[in-house]
Amino acid sequence: MIEPAPVTRSSLRHVSPIAAPMPLAVLPARTWSDEQWKRITLGYRARDMDEKWNVFVEDEVVFLHRSWTGNGIYEASFSPVPGEGWRISTVVVESDPSRYRRRSDQYDSLLVDLVLSGIVLGEPVVDLRAELVALTTQGSGRTDLPAGVIEHSALGLRSAQ
Repeated sequence: MIEPAPVTRSSLRHVSPIAAPMPLAVLPARTWSDEQWKRITLGYRARDMDEKWNVFVEDEVVFLHRSWTGNGIYEASFSPVPGEGWRISTVVVESDPSRYRRRSDQYDSLLVDLVLSGIVLGEPVVDLRAELVALTTQGSGRTDLPAGVIEHSALGLRSAQ
């Protein structure tokens, strides 16, 4: 089987770096296996208008960009954990409200995990999706929004591979 070519900064149509980086105080707690890290390093390119994320890796930093605008939203630095795999050691998020409207560190940490696990790796991530819905509706007074609408708003649709 031929391994797909990795998504790179230069293979994407438009890529803008984070304009106003701000470190996240809350990081995803997950440890990714060596095999999962290898798959993450291949990145992910949105295949149609309903997909919202492009992901590429340089060295041990994963860049998560919005597919339509090319704006960088997250940069997650990974570190190896001896005998366990890979963990996120730092994340910076776009804090310029004209480029990205932040909700909270908890929301952003969850979204990084969801994009990597649900979109790049293609895992079902049912628990993470439920947490996204809960965080989005919490305190908003909007309990009538279907979960699918909330998920599509944040994650987009992932095309079948």
